[in-house]
Amino acid sequence: MLAASLSALCLSLTAVARTSASSALPSYQAAAQPDPVVRELLALEDQWATGVVRRDRALFERLLAPRFVYTEDDKLMTRAEVIDGVASGPDTVTSARNDSMVVHRYGNSTAVVTGWLTLIGRGPTGAFTRRFRFTDTWLRRGTRWQVIAAHDYLVPSAKVP
Repeated sequence: MLAASLSALCLSLTAVARTSASSALPSYQAAAQPDPVVRELLALEDQWATGVVRRDRALFERLLAPRFVYTEDDKLMTRAEVIDGVASGPDTVTSARNDSMVVHRYGNSTAVVTGWLTLIGRGPTGAFTRRFRFTDTWLRRGTRWQVIAAHDYLVPSAKVP
């Protein structure tokens, strides 16, 4: 019974968080979210995606905790390296979109958000479309949420739809 209830809940959260490629609405507006914390975290994830396109250093200074840890495939990066890469790296991202996000809450101050991020842009080797499977760990600090750790898996380009 519990397993069936959890499965139904996960399916509901997944369905609520999905957006279609043609949707102009941010993913957190795709359907009504009953939980304000879920809405807030999904909105912050969409701000992250927008911040990549805008190269918004100030946004990432706010979102990333002081001891933020980032891994991408086999690379480990510091908070400063991530912020510098977003703000002044060699790639220009023209589109960033999250989809299939699910918030996994652990009490009132910790949550993990999983989902997919698709980036379209141009780099030193030409145009690109990159799709990442992401896991972001959020911690509420006072009245705001910050990412304390994140991992991205870059899907090999041959597998990007």
